[in-house]
Amino acid sequence: MKKLVNRILIVAVLIVCISCKKEVKTVIEPVKPNIVVIYVDDLGYGDVGFNGATEIKTPNLDKLANEGTRFTNGYATSATCTPSRYGLLTGVYPWRNKNAKILPGTAPLIISTEQMTIPKMLKTKGYHTGIVGKWHLGLGTGNVNWNETVSPGPNEVGFDYAYIMAATQDRVPTVYIENGDVVNLDPNDPIEINYKKNFEGQPNGVDNPELFDMKWHHGHNNSIVNRIPRIGFMKGGEAAKWSDVDMADHFLKGAQDYVKKHKNEPFFLYYAMQQPHVPRTPHPRFVGTSGMGPRGDVIVEADWCIGEFVKTLEEEGLLENTLIVFTSDNGPVLNDGYYDDAVEKIGNHTPAGPYRGGKYSLFEAGTHVPFFTYWKGKIQPVVSDAMVCQIDLLSSLAKLVDSDIRVEDSEELLDVFLGKATEGRKNLVIEATSRTAFKEGDWVMIPPYKGQPIIKQVNIEIGNLKKYQLYNLKEDIGQQNNLAEENKEKLEDMIAKFEAIRGDYKNTQKIRLK
Repeated sequence: MKKLVNRILIVAVLIVCISCKKEVKTVIEPVKPNIVVIYVDDLGYGDVGFNGATEIKTPNLDKLANEGTRFTNGYATSATCTPSRYGLLTGVYPWRNKNAKILPGTAPLIISTEQMTIPKMLKTKGYHTGIVGKWHLGLGTGNVNWNETVSPGPNEVGFDYAYIMAATQDRVPTVYIENGDVVNLDPNDPIEINYKKNFEGQPNGVDNPELFDMKWHHGHNNSIVNRIPRIGFMKGGEAAKWSDVDMADHFLKGAQDYVKKHKNEPFFLYYAMQQPHVPRTPHPRFVGTSGMGPRGDVIVEADWCIGEFVKTLEEEGLLENTLIVFTSDNGPVLNDGYYDDAVEKIGNHTPAGPYRGGKYSLFEAGTHVPFFTYWKGKIQPVVSDAMVCQIDLLSSLAKLVDSDIRVEDSEELLDVFLGKATEGRKNLVIEATSRTAFKEGDWVMIPPYKGQPIIKQVNIEIGNLKKYQLYNLKEDIGQQNNLAEENKEKLEDMIAKFEAIRGDYKNTQKIRLK
């Protein structure tokens, strides 16, 4: 009898052990979502159908926006591109870094290699990280030899893979760079770059108008590449020079290839598109599709590229596990250095939507940009009035992947981005060409600034007045009624809160275009 009992106990223990073992096997680690940030260049709030545009068609963007969380109060940190890109990746207000301003193509890297960034944070959680597209945050330490590996750059601030243009499409060097190396560079034809003087015997945009097809308006009269005059002087590197009309397709393929290569691991892709920044060079199949000239055509082209990219995510079975964030680095500008019919063919289209100003401006249109999040099956369609900013992505994405990393300026608003909460940030400091202003709720306060109130070259009001400006956007969305004199109590409250964050905002620099 005793032996029988022992046998029964042994069998019972074995059954329990086997059950436990089976239970352990069925435990599944939660799948980490892929994260894609699609960042367009100089696209205005009113340039897209989902924000009311009727004269230009953006069906792919409209579908994503209307099936995700579409923000009516989404902001870039800055009204120009380098500072906004700095804020997006670091979660830090760009005015805290004196070097975060529009950079020449030869500028050193302005993100410290010790600094936290979105890709660095995600790497701590097992993500592969990549950038495809525009960089414009500086490279190297100030004396770049483009014929050797350029470092530090994106790879040193968190990106495992980087396929970029160094600065902008209108600047030299007009080459692609893959993980620090110029693509297709012929060592027998080395690249030389100079932003101050031309190389002997090289034609330029001032003296050789017969050599270019796109006429420059201001600032773009140095080296001529692909019959387009640029900013800065370049010699050599002929085999490495990009094709402007193929650039959108080229970066699209790079983004698609990245997704396909890393589909079996969690990834973060920063897809930094160049449209509709100048020079606007749509592929021939998009020429004339908008009826607004090259600027409209490249917006149509960008919408198509995004549609093709999302189609790749779907074909690879990744769409339901990928969070997509779409936004623009700053507001719109029509004439930004070239005669390309952007002004003449604008018609009834309003790139800034209902807002005043544009790129370079402290008025709303400078930083109030298109903004949505999309995650098939996870985010339900909603229009959100919550105030969100691109600097909030770092802390919010950290919460998404269960990271305890936070950056002071970056607010954790994950539920807002996912459409599950309605309360965004309470206030925000915005920046334009080294000048700053303050937003809180519906109120905007712009301090006094000297200088021209309008930039004649681009025909944009930039917010300069010699007295304080105070606007209530709920009642005056176009910022026409300055309430500073009649509502001094609110003005003083806004100034005090602004100074508590900003400090000495009066030490500003001269406005600089391009």
